[in-house]
Amino acid sequence: MNSYLEKLGSIKALVFDVDGVFTDGTVTLLPDGDQVRIMNIKDGYAIQHAVKKGIQIAIISGGKSEAVRKRFSGLGVHHVYLGASYKMDVLKEFMITYDLVLEDILYMGDDIPDMEIMQQVGLAIAPNDAAPEIKKIAHYVSPIQGGKGCVRDIVEQYLKLQNKWMGNQKDDFTW
Repeated sequence: MNSYLEKLGSIKALVFDVDGVFTDGTVTLLPDGDQVRIMNIKDGYAIQHAVKKGIQIAIISGGKSEAVRKRFSGLGVHHVYLGASYKMDVLKEFMITYDLVLEDILYMGDDIPDMEIMQQVGLAIAPNDAAPEIKKIAHYVSPIQGGKGCVRDIVEQYLKLQNKWMGNQKDDFTW
């Protein structure tokens, strides 16, 4: 077994950035100042499935969009941290809640604000179109770009290793 799969198999919690990971990084500005993001439905399915299988998930974003909080809350994610100017502090708060250490964490990020966390967690993951500096430190770079299903890629791999990917197909999923 390669070291990536060994690390993936020992992970206890999944933590994600939003822009550039769940989205392609594009933000549409509306006349009233609101910002609209487009997210991939397959990523949403994977997150909701993981939550229903008991996986601890957190979202950490520098953005402050309440629409983002509403989206992830609707998928069952209880730990959505917005406006995180220093993401490591927020990650530590999440880790304390679940008695986790850095080696227990998988973090997926795409740009410089994610670098410090990615250098310290057990498993650093990047979308295919992440910044070169991020791809260089990632343990795994998804072949899929941000906002196009890269989250589904890693969540599916993780759940398959845990024998939790397929199961009760009657689960009530909400996209």
